[in-house]
Amino acid sequence: MTLFSELGLSAKVLQAVEAAGYTEPTPIQAQAIPHALEGKDVLGIAQTGTGKTASFVLPMITRLERGRARARMPRTLILEPTRELAAQVEENFNKYGVNSKLSVALLIGGVSFEEQDRKLQRGVDVLIATPGRLLDHFERGKLLLTGVDILVIDEADRMLDMGFIPDIERICKLIPFTRQTLFFSATMPPEITRLADQFLHTPVRVEVARASSTATTVEQKLLGVSKKDYEKRAALRDLIRDQVNLKNGIIFCNRKRDVSDLFRSLDRHGFSVGALHGDMDQRSRMAMLAGFKENKIQLLVASDVAARGLDIPDVSHVFNFDVPIHAEDYVHRIGRTGRAGRSGAAFTLVAKPDMKYLEAIEKLITREIDWLEPIPESSSDDDDTDRRRGRKDRGEKRGKRGKEARDEAPRSEPEATATAEPEEQTEKRAAKPPRKSEPRKSESRGDRDRKGRRNRDDDGPAPVGFGEEIPAFMMNGL
Repeated sequence: MTLFSELGLSAKVLQAVEAAGYTEPTPIQAQAIPHALEGKDVLGIAQTGTGKTASFVLPMITRLERGRARARMPRTLILEPTRELAAQVEENFNKYGVNSKLSVALLIGGVSFEEQDRKLQRGVDVLIATPGRLLDHFERGKLLLTGVDILVIDEADRMLDMGFIPDIERICKLIPFTRQTLFFSATMPPEITRLADQFLHTPVRVEVARASSTATTVEQKLLGVSKKDYEKRAALRDLIRDQVNLKNGIIFCNRKRDVSDLFRSLDRHGFSVGALHGDMDQRSRMAMLAGFKENKIQLLVASDVAARGLDIPDVSHVFNFDVPIHAEDYVHRIGRTGRAGRSGAAFTLVAKPDMKYLEAIEKLITREIDWLEPIPESSSDDDDTDRRRGRKDRGEKRGKRGKEARDEAPRSEPEATATAEPEEQTEKRAAKPPRKSEPRKSESRGDRDRKGRRNRDDDGPAPVGFGEEIPAFMMNGL
């Protein structure tokens, strides 16, 4: 059995780890920390909840105890896909680096540039950032990356999903080639493998679980539902009420709009519920997470912004209100429960249109998930579809019969002469005498109104180019 004291960490770090109540490292920590302390590149693959964050935080603190930060030139850089995950890593540095007195800066969106600029100007040992905000500071000339000795790319597969790979490639080119790179991901799709081959130099591969696997401590179940929103929400409410050991739970939706709708529905039905999605400002998001961690809120309705890397140790249940479109997201969602060896439960609501996504998930995790209840055979969705199809067919038949009837009907004589002009109107117009043009007479100022417009009873032609608005000096010669 390996202990933290056998991994080569400094005395100050070991003291902080012991104060946090840990004595034995997790498998990925036991394998990754010694290589990271030696300065080697590390490719770490492990499912969520296995302690990946501490596997790079602890060796970084040990190595940073020697040296000093310079203004605007961070010594290490950690890239995270979301604000919440970046803030969580900062908490880890504050906890395990309490005896080392390292300076840490957090560059994330939703916070003013000025405060972040002040921290960078003082010099930071550890810079934790999301890619977009980091590049914003660099382009403003407030940040230099030439002093980075250690680069950490965390949750790399989530970076891929969020479209950050071009930013990652650009950032890596701004950092010295001789850096140490620690690369962590829960899944390894081909794009991530290419990225790792491009930026890691003879890395040590640390894999404590098969890529894209789910924790064995999580009970996974499927519930067949109708795709109608109100029936689906009712099924979720019944499922939540049926859980006898529900301490708290995260409910995942695919779209931010559905997060808001489901939150309002659960709130109306008396559930203790909060919401978390990407359009919320940073202060509201952090306050909502704090309320959930402190058990002030029992249920948290969230988009996938909360699916990756959030360290909420004791989540008892996960509910997938929507089947995730990307199979990898399923692994990360249910990874919010059953963390650190605890047991958990994950339920996924499945309608008929979701079957193709479910098949991709089962293929990825190489197992079939048991059903609580199958998808209803005679669902209202099929009835609605049949009714819509019947209405369309009947409408087409009526339109066809009407067209045939109009084509076959002979044109009546009144219709043929409907556009002809009545004779009496023609005779009346012929009898009207033609309009005579009167000689033009000079116009005085009294012939114009107060705004300079010519009186409307004047039959003379108006000068071309001014319309009714004629300057006074133009009228003097008339």
